[in-house]
This record gives sequence, structure tokens and C-alpha cells, in this order.
Amino acid sequence: MKKEYFAHETAVIDEGCKIGKGTKIWHFTHIMPNSEIGENCNLGQNVVVSPDVKLGKNVKVQNNISIYTGVTCEDDVFLGPSMVFTNVINPRSAVIRKDQYKQTLVEKGASIGANATILCGNIIGKNAFIGAGAVINKDVKPYSLVVGNPGRHIGWMSESGHRLYFNEEGIAVCPESKEKYQLKDGNVTKINE
Repeated sequence: MKKEYFAHETAVIDEGCKIGKGTKIWHFTHIMPNSEIGENCNLGQNVVVSPDVKLGKNVKVQNNISIYTGVTCEDDVFLGPSMVFTNVINPRSAVIRKDQYKQTLVEKGASIGANATILCGNIIGKNAFIGAGAVINKDVKPYSLVVGNPGRHIGWMSESGHRLYFNEEGIAVCPESKEKYQLKDGNVTKINE
């Protein structure tokens, strides 16, 4: 049976993985058992995907990232170079806590910048944008722009990755796509036309 994805000769892919059509897996990357990787993903150099991780379609994983058990990334997620996930709140080398892994969800279209750290047990909302080097220690709302340590909300982003500026009626238009968004009660939604 012909595989429908590309894996560099130095990649290690364990038994029991599901890898979607059109996915590319690059140098020195290790895909561990029971992980699921959707179609048209790109996993850069030196990536580790731990057991039971789920990646949706079109997920871009840049170099030097470990995606630990408990992490789920929905479709169209971007993970910047050397960003970090955790899966235990209080790790100790001498204490086994595999039964205490916390779930982390990165929703559809979210982007996480280079060297950001995502503490486990949090949800990164749909189309959120986490700035480079940010440390996320709580849930992030959809379309939110978060920077700093600890991460703080400083604005809103469109689906195409542009800063949104809302008028007095709570309406913003993306400068690239011309899509409209509404800010109401501290939440952003895209206005369907």
C-alpha cells in the first residue's frame, strides 16, 4: 500500500499512527504511537508528537516543537518555532504523574508565536493570536491577541491575521479580507453576510 504522505528518511514514525494525505514530515521528527495527524499538515525539523496527540487538517508545526500527550490542535492551527506545550502542572523528576496529564485545546485557526509557552489545561480560542514569547496560563478568547508574561489581552485579530479596530458601534472590518466583525460583551464574532 502506497503511503499518501511524505516522511523524510530521518523521521521516525511508530506503529499505530494515523497520518493524513498530503502531510509532510521533515528531518529528525518523531511521531509516537496512537497519534493522529490530519491531511496537508507540515511538521518541521526536530518535532516530537507524543502518544494520543491529535492534529487537525492543515496544521503547521515549525521546527523544534514537542506536542505532548493531552494536546489537541484543530484545523488550520499554526505553531511557531520552538513554542512549548506542557501537560503537567507540577512536574518532578522523581514523581510519576502520567495519570495527571491535563488537556490543552488549540481551536481552529489559532496561531501561536515563536517561543511562546502554553501551560496545560487551557483553551486557545478560535483564530486567537498568541505573540512570540508569551506565557499563557489561562484560557484565551476567540480572536484575542495576547502578548507578554503572563499573557495579557491587548486587542483582537481577524481570521486572516490582521489587527481589528472597532468603531463606536462595535464593528470592525479586516483591511485585507474586508470581512466584518462585531465586538459585544467582551467577545468577537464574525458577521455573516
